[in-house]
Amino acid sequence: MSFTSPEQALPPERRKAKRFALCLTLAALLLVLGFGFFHFISRANREESLDSFVMGSYVRQTVWGAQSQEPLMDVCVRLAELEAHLTWRDFVGEESQRDVANLNHARGKKVEISSETGTLLAEAQELAKRSGGAFDPTIGPVSALWSFDDSPSLPEPEAIAQTLPLVDYTKLSLDSEEYLEAVPNEDGSHTDSLGVRYPAASLAVPGMAVDLGAMGKGAACGAAVEEYRQAGVKAAVVTVGGSVGLFGKKPDRKPFRVSVRDPKGEGSMGVLDLDGGFVSTSGSYEKYFEEDGRRYHHLLDPRTGYPAESGLVSVTVWCEDSGALSDGLATACFVLGLEDGMALLESYGAQGLFVDEAGIVTLTPGWAERFSLTGEGYTIG
Repeated sequence: MSFTSPEQALPPERRKAKRFALCLTLAALLLVLGFGFFHFISRANREESLDSFVMGSYVRQTVWGAQSQEPLMDVCVRLAELEAHLTWRDFVGEESQRDVANLNHARGKKVEISSETGTLLAEAQELAKRSGGAFDPTIGPVSALWSFDDSPSLPEPEAIAQTLPLVDYTKLSLDSEEYLEAVPNEDGSHTDSLGVRYPAASLAVPGMAVDLGAMGKGAACGAAVEEYRQAGVKAAVVTVGGSVGLFGKKPDRKPFRVSVRDPKGEGSMGVLDLDGGFVSTSGSYEKYFEEDGRRYHHLLDPRTGYPAESGLVSVTVWCEDSGALSDGLATACFVLGLEDGMALLESYGAQGLFVDEAGIVTLTPGWAERFSLTGEGYTIG
């Protein structure tokens, strides 16, 4: 017994026409599916950029995978709020938005602070302790004596001597309390973890003042990366002054390339290939003035009240999880000098690059294969 399908029962010409129509339908379907897949890929790889200004510095954001510029605009709002909380020189605006200014004007009284500011102060105080005071968040009274902007000025030695006793991170007190937080995992789930927050702070002696400028730009990068993570972008690079935040994986899956500025001229002295984290650079070339034939830069040693004399011209530091710490470590290491700075980075599990006055570049072991020297006049030691 034989079986004849409906198609076989059709005349040959009809069968050919039907098969041709079926091929056209399949081709159209594949084209639509292919376009949809390409559109999906293009949306995932879409690049958005935005330039702005905060903390007296140029801000550059580039993100991949965002559906609009909304995440970039959210970062701008977040950084403006952070700047308000960390501002210490000008006490303007609502008191609830000015954590550091409120603390400095409290004259020894306890003040409530935001969770973000509290965490930053705790991180700064720990860095001060581990650096032996080469970094000190209470350097405000001495910082106020110096100006490196439009009208640079050299303070009187008597003024520095009078304010130096007010620089003492051990006299900064932070209230602390534990809380349960949900830490996100890569698979979208959450893990409960015990965290610590710092809801209030005080300065023991009237006249003391906190200045978090040496951590502010790195903290801004950290805040931006947090916004990117919550917004679900695939990858991002944010630059705030001398600090850079690197998040996610770029569409081409290649490492991020970060240029290290030439401390003796314009342009770059080398390039770092990094997979993520935070990078900050502190250099004597950033802000300085000359008086009576001597050069004074803005990286002050809290222990002396004068610009640090460590034999270095630039320090670049990488931290995996904290932009604020990368920024603070770069300053602390510049003040400490090469040997003690290397030891401090090792204690934090951070990586770094030191450039001395002779143009010798010293790298921590973890960066030996990640840095490429491109500038002239430098040698790797």
